[in-house]
Amino acid sequence: MKVSVTNNIKAPFFGYANIEKWEERIFPESISTIQHLENYIDSTTKLSTRPFLFKLTGTVDSAKIHVVNLPKGLQVNSPTVAHIGQVNYTIKDEQIEIIGFFSNEHKSIFTHHDTFLHMHLITKNKQKMGHLDNVYFKKGTMKFFIPFE
Repeated sequence: MKVSVTNNIKAPFFGYANIEKWEERIFPESISTIQHLENYIDSTTKLSTRPFLFKLTGTVDSAKIHVVNLPKGLQVNSPTVAHIGQVNYTIKDEQIEIIGFFSNEHKSIFTHHDTFLHMHLITKNKQKMGHLDNVYFKKGTMKFFIPFE
């Protein structure tokens, strides 16, 4: 894996927002997995404007991420083709930042077919990053932020 800052890149999917101010929300210690996080976000943001980007910071006990290294010139026309060249990585006991997208209206469009979330993780030292597949959050370390309305 090589992490670098560049403007010379293409992506089949890209979401962004200019968020001027974040609102920190409580991150209960009972949240330890992606499914717990999805349930929490869905239940506590019903009055928030949706969809939205969010941010998590803290430490993970472990996480599984992947990157896709597509062969040059390959045209992506299905989920199967999109994952050709996928490389998986495991992260243990690292400080991280996660940028995520939440929507209960975009399954299989911006999120996978079985979740309201799409998340990418980067380690604090910026040496590892990728799509977040699985995580165990370290209790007492996590902070959760949504755009301030």
